[in-house]
Amino acid sequence: MDEQLRLLRVIVVKGKRLVIRDFKSSDPYVVVKLGNQTAKTRVIHCSLNPVWNEELNFTLTEPSGLLNLEVFDRDFLKADDKMGSSYLSLQPLMSASRLRDILKLSSASGETTLRKVTPDSENCLARESSITCVNGEVVQNVWLRLLGVESGELQLTIKFITSLN
Repeated sequence: MDEQLRLLRVIVVKGKRLVIRDFKSSDPYVVVKLGNQTAKTRVIHCSLNPVWNEELNFTLTEPSGLLNLEVFDRDFLKADDKMGSSYLSLQPLMSASRLRDILKLSSASGETTLRKVTPDSENCLARESSITCVNGEVVQNVWLRLLGVESGELQLTIKFITSLN
């Protein structure tokens, strides 16, 4: 029997209106956690609106869980300053993936909207998000509010990828 490998590809696109943690700016980077897996972006120097466009990959071991994010300001002489945190439930993405399988959508199907996700207590969405099937891949584009700070949002693109081993 073929075993499926399930990957979650998180593209940290950019940040917007991040808080100042140095004299006039910040040197932000993002730490992304899924279960016991952790990955982080590179540091963008002197920016409150950084653009990372950085791809981070995780292996899915649980049916669904929470994607946790923390933004930090890199400091050289002391501990890095926290610039906010956020989270996103992966349950809607997983259920959209099951819907894709039921509908038998493939790479020849083009782009199909599978469901919409609205801001609620299960996520930190700044605005409504759509989950689509694009050429067979389940994709969610999101803007997440940062918690524990005066301002700040992160834009992510999340792709659920299933392949046979």
